[in-house]
Amino acid sequence: MTDELPGGPPGGPSGGLPELRASDADREQVAEVLRDALAEGRLDMAEFEERLETTYKARTYGELEPITRDLPAPGVTAPAPAVSMVKRPVGGGDWARRIVGDPDGSGSSVRWGVAVMSGFERKGRWTVPRRFNSVAFWGGGVIDLREADFAAGEVVINCVAVMGGTQVIVPPGIEVVVRGIGIMGGFDHGQEGVPGEPGAPRVVVTGFAFWG
Repeated sequence: MTDELPGGPPGGPSGGLPELRASDADREQVAEVLRDALAEGRLDMAEFEERLETTYKARTYGELEPITRDLPAPGVTAPAPAVSMVKRPVGGGDWARRIVGDPDGSGSSVRWGVAVMSGFERKGRWTVPRRFNSVAFWGGGVIDLREADFAAGEVVINCVAVMGGTQVIVPPGIEVVVRGIGIMGGFDHGQEGVPGEPGAPRVVVTGFAFWG
C-alpha cells in the first residue's frame, strides 16, 4: 500500500493519525481493494471473508491500514510472473464437447450466486446453466468460465451489484455481449465485440450496478 489509506486524508495512519475515526466511505474503499484481490486470486474466500468482517468493524484508520497492507493499491499492477498464468480452454477449444445441454434435464435451469457482506466463487469444472443469477451486496463474486461446460450455445449471466462487484472470467474464443446498466457504477465492456470462434458459446452479461 501507499503511505495513505485509499481515500484517507493527507498524513493518514502512517503519517501519525492512527486514531482518527474512519468513515463509511473509507471502509468501503478498503472493501473494494479486498474484492479486487479476491477476483484476482490474491485472497481465498476464507481470507476475504475474515478481512471484510474486520473492515466493517474497524473504527479508526489505524485499524483499517493493516487489512490491505500486503495487497496492491487500486490501479497498481503487480509485476508479470515469468510463467504464463493464462488458462486455455479444455481440449484446445473443442467447443462442441463443452456444450453439454441441461445437466438436470429441466430445460431452463437457473442457478444463483449470492454475496452479502461476503463473497462467492464459481470456478473449475462446472456446467453453466442457461441462466445464472448473481447478487453482490457489500460483497464480491467470481464467475470463472475458463474450465466450464455450457448448458446451451447461449447462456445469460445476470449480475446485480449494490456497493459490491462481480467478475465474469471467460476463456479465449467466446463471444461476450454486455447489456448491463450502471448507476454510479459500471459494466466493463472490454471483451464486447470480440468475435467468437466457430461453434463457441455466446455469453450475455446483463444486470444492474449501483455503486458497484
